[in-house]
Formats: sequence, structure tokens, C-alpha cells
Amino acid sequence: MCLGVPGRIEEISGNDDPIFLTGKVDFGGVLREVILAGIKDAKVGDWVIVHAGFALNKLNEEEAYEVFDYLRQISEFGRIELEDTDGISGRAEVVEKG
Repeated sequence: MCLGVPGRIEEISGNDDPIFLTGKVDFGGVLREVILAGIKDAKVGDWVIVHAGFALNKLNEEEAYEVFDYLRQISEFGRIELEDTDGISGRAEVVEKG
């Protein structure tokens, strides 16, 4: 499974060649160096989806916060376990941790 995480471009660096464009992206207070080569007209303040160190596309702030909400909801699933019920089909049953 792949997971793209939203972040806000805080700084752009690199040389004049857009293939080598990089920048610092803020992921909720954590800054990471990200390759921005795939983002046309990237600028400080833009929100981007990042996977494996590459910015994949832009999104607006509302969409970014919607993704943050989804991630929060997913983290709440950490309170439950999925248990393989028959060992063959991959069907799972929710079991409360406890």
C-alpha cells in the first residue's frame, strides 16, 4: 500500500534546472527535504502530496486538512486489531485490544 502525505512547501532550493528542484516541506512541524521536480510552478506556501520523498501533486489547504482528518481516523484504528478468522480467505474480524 502506498501513502501520500500532505505537506506545505516552506523553502525551495536547487539550481535553475527544474529536474533538480528540491525544497523543505513541513509535515505538521517536521521538515523534510523533498524532490519537487514533478510539480510545475512549485512555490513556497503550496500544499503538496508527498510519497517516498517525491512531491506528486499540489492540493489546496482544505484538501490537505481533509487528508489530515482521514489520517487521524486511521490512527484511531490502532486501538483495534484485525484477526484472520479462517487463515485462508483473508477475511478478518475486529477484536478490541485490551
